[in-house]
Amino acid sequence: MYKTVDDVNWENWDPVVTATLMFVIRDGRILLIHKKRGFGKGKINGPGGKLESGETPLECAIRETQEELCITPTGVEFAGELHFQFTDNNSIHGYVYTATGYEGEPTETDEADPIWCSIDELPFDRMWEDDHIWFPHMLEGRHFSGRFIFDNDRMLDAVIELD
Repeated sequence: MYKTVDDVNWENWDPVVTATLMFVIRDGRILLIHKKRGFGKGKINGPGGKLESGETPLECAIRETQEELCITPTGVEFAGELHFQFTDNNSIHGYVYTATGYEGEPTETDEADPIWCSIDELPFDRMWEDDHIWFPHMLEGRHFSGRFIFDNDRMLDAVIELD
């Protein structure tokens, strides 16, 4: 069973899921979502989801934002990578993107309810436990790579590397 980041052979690690997250950040605020269904239901996060066949992570991040919030992010930049190993053998390789703007109007969908938050008052108590570790680096524009061990939604261990 995985208890620490060192328990994983990351060189041969083959994640079950590849996914993305997108965060629109502007005017000291960040656009988050209250996830209404699926993995992470009930948590606050960014729009995102699983890569589809033939899709790049960037294409996935934009598509998922369109599907979940009815907006198209603009000024998109790569922010970092997240590697999650769960004790039940689920695993996720996530690509994180930020955007400086968007086209359309953030709209509630079956999957997500949009929430604008001040970057100084992020609701970490309602987010995944790892977010408080890498969010500050994302907000500072520093590329990061994080490795995390989770037991359900409880973080057991974490390591973050900065570019």
